[in-house]
Amino acid sequence: MLGFKRSLPLMAGAVGMTLAMLVAPAYASGTAQLKAFAEQVKSARGDFEQKQVKQQQGQQDGTLKVTNTASGTFEFSRPGRFVWHYTKPYDQLLQADGTTLYVYDKDLNQVTERKLGNSLGASPAAILFGSNDIEKSFTLKDAGVKNGIDWVELRPKSQDTQFQRVGIGFRDGNLAAMELYDAFGNVTLLTFGNMQKNPSLPADNFKFTVPKGADVIKG
Repeated sequence: MLGFKRSLPLMAGAVGMTLAMLVAPAYASGTAQLKAFAEQVKSARGDFEQKQVKQQQGQQDGTLKVTNTASGTFEFSRPGRFVWHYTKPYDQLLQADGTTLYVYDKDLNQVTERKLGNSLGASPAAILFGSNDIEKSFTLKDAGVKNGIDWVELRPKSQDTQFQRVGIGFRDGNLAAMELYDAFGNVTLLTFGNMQKNPSLPADNFKFTVPKGADVIKG
């Protein structure tokens, strides 16, 4: 389930990202909308905007300072296949083919390769890209309505995760936003747009080809 220049949250780790839920009917709560999203949306594509913010020292009113901004596109096909492409301010790519995750830094011409394994399980990325068994890895709680968005709070059951909690927001059954809170007081904010649900996405869309001359690091 989300550092842009040298470290990218996989969604995050970061992580988590994307797509339209069903427009109708309306759901009673954020939790109900999230469960329907996980069950019914098997693939998606769209755009995202991402901000990283941090509470300013000495500020008692909760004022947050934006430390990084980025934007790009994504597509995924459950379980475990996705392309998360940062296009601004730098060109960076997270791509998984169901078994292997590749992180490509175009400026460095460097690829980091690692096995997906169970890494998606307790990460925000699992919510968008993993199986639909969200409650196996997260405890869910409705978090009310803010600016017309129904929010649900997710807390990972595993201690082996960089995120303390995740917020997911839906508007009229459509996935609208995510908030990722880490242990260091950083918050990653994601908003989604131009989303298509359940498009046909062939497996070849997620096959990564190492760019010519790129260094490959296996992690």
